Amino acid sequence: QVQLVESGGGLVQPGGSLRLSCAASGLTFRRYIMQWYRQAPGKERELVAGIGTRGSITNYADSVKGRFTISRDNTKNTMYLEMNSLKPEDSAVYYCQALDTVLNTNYWGQGTQVTVSS
Repeated sequence: QVQLVESGGGLVQPGGSLRLSCAASGLTFRRYIMQWYRQAPGKERELVAGIGTRGSITNYADSVKGRFTISRDNTKNTMYLEMNSLKPEDSAVYYCQALDTVLNTNYWGQGTQVTVSS
């Protein structure tokens, strides 16, 4: 049974930082592209950042470039999102996704809430 469990969300003031984690089990983690998405109330889910299977290739949404850093540790089956200089518009539920483009399969976590407010 595949499980993706996000953690690390919470309430933070503008300009603050948070580190999200996504712990995976039940799959061969190193074979999956990992991505972070977010969804704010009334908005569509959007891709925030992605990382290749070995961690050497990353991509970011323009809105978070220079502020967010995605990383992964294949020995711990865990992906991270370091978020700095947070803005109120970063408030959303953040989801992690595991994507296998060869087998055309993907899995989602349950999400973790991030609220940026003074």
